[in-house]
Amino acid sequence: MPFEVQDLSGTFSVGDIAIALSLSFVLSAMIGWVYRFTHRNVSYSQSYVQTLVILGMLIALIMLVVGSNIARAFALVGALSVVRFRNAIKETRDVGFIFLVMGVGMAAGTRFYTLAIVAAVAISLIIVVMYRFNWFAASVQRQVVKVQVPPDGGYTDSIQDVLIAHTSEFELVSIESIRGGALSELMYTVRLKKGHEPGQLIAALGERTGGQRVTVLTGYDQTDL
Repeated sequence: MPFEVQDLSGTFSVGDIAIALSLSFVLSAMIGWVYRFTHRNVSYSQSYVQTLVILGMLIALIMLVVGSNIARAFALVGALSVVRFRNAIKETRDVGFIFLVMGVGMAAGTRFYTLAIVAAVAISLIIVVMYRFNWFAASVQRQVVKVQVPPDGGYTDSIQDVLIAHTSEFELVSIESIRGGALSELMYTVRLKKGHEPGQLIAALGERTGGQRVTVLTGYDQTDL
């Protein structure tokens, strides 16, 4: 029996390939620009955004290959199960963007072109609106206060007196021995009173700690003494 090679490329046309890959590229690139525009923190990665675009096109390609063939789908799952990803996702929202480009790529690859366009545009607009109007932002801002004191001498009460004067609420989170037991580090979570600045709190604590180090962490800023 002669060896025969079966060409399965007839299940989709060159036009289908061009439209699916082009559409997934355009929509994934749009999502990448939305991610860049709405990114707030310092952990922005150009490589991550480029990966989003590649991932959207790759998913579209995979969906073209799989089509409606169950055997190919299971073969693909088996092939991808050997891949291990060790890069940690820095922010929770990054996962959402990954699933978004995957969904758009799947829609484009299965030739649901209208669904891909409408979903990508609608979800991107929602992301921009949430960024623009700062939805779900917490109005209560807390700070972390680290105070280093000698292990002997009853400094805790003095520190709490300062915290009562400058904060509306505070909580002792941990006590840690540092520098081989020469000092103790007290960590508090606090909420400053209205009109009080971190620098005022640091100055007041510095007067009670014998000149030891005081640190106030406010969001991404750090104030030291």
